[in-house]
Amino acid sequence: MSLPDVPAPRPGPSAGHVYLVGAGPGDPELLTLRGARLIAGADAVVFDNLVSPVIVDLAPPSAERHYVGKKASDHTLPQDEINRLLVRLAAEGKRVVRLKGGDPFIFGRGGEEMEALVAAGVTVEVVPGVTAAAGIAAFAGIPLTHRDHARSVIFTTGFLKDGALDLDWPMLARPGQTLVVYMGISRLAEICRQLIEHGLPATTPAGVVERGTTQAQRVATGTLATLADVVRDADIRPPALTIVGDVVGLYPRLAWFSPETVEQPQHAPHVGCTAVHPQAEPKS
Repeated sequence: MSLPDVPAPRPGPSAGHVYLVGAGPGDPELLTLRGARLIAGADAVVFDNLVSPVIVDLAPPSAERHYVGKKASDHTLPQDEINRLLVRLAAEGKRVVRLKGGDPFIFGRGGEEMEALVAAGVTVEVVPGVTAAAGIAAFAGIPLTHRDHARSVIFTTGFLKDGALDLDWPMLARPGQTLVVYMGISRLAEICRQLIEHGLPATTPAGVVERGTTQAQRVATGTLATLADVVRDADIRPPALTIVGDVVGLYPRLAWFSPETVEQPQHAPHVGCTAVHPQAEPKS
């Protein structure tokens, strides 16, 4: 893959260095140029469940490939072991690219991994990626902000580290904002109920986007009162992102992306494709 020249590009990957690279929300064309350059020069690639195989294949044939994807209650490697793997690969003098779905620092555990690497004396570069909220909402035709509908946007997770759903519901239920919930599809009914109980009207538009930005994208919309039933009836499954707020009412009028209906090729297990791991939550 040839990449365009850019003025004064930063140096390529360095030995004994780890690059935390955001791979974007699914569509491989949403990868950044910086990310593509680093992958192309990597000695080892460590990648998550939601990273497109097309992106992984940008690495040289000689590069080590380590799949460390996580699905709900099903982790190939616990996080502590992933941290140790990254430290070990860097200590061996390899140019290490850690590929993470979306953006490394938005519900991607990039901060945890960087802490472990810095503590071990490993130098790190972070390459931002298109996070799921921005990319998936855009492909669904749902603007996260809009002067007539939303003055702010909130990102939250529906799956906390200890499994609890103890969120700041009064803050999340404020009017005039857009709420984006990562990893919340399995607890959608409770999320909708809590938002209603804390002040949002039951008629508030809400939607779920399954496998956003990919050719398997599906969108289901309703209201806080109906969304859980709509999602169940449509058999929407993770990875899926939930969006709540008046901006959801602009769908389908602003919908522009039409996934192809042709059957998509199947990839071998553990290549990081959402079609292979349909139960995965949006982020690792």
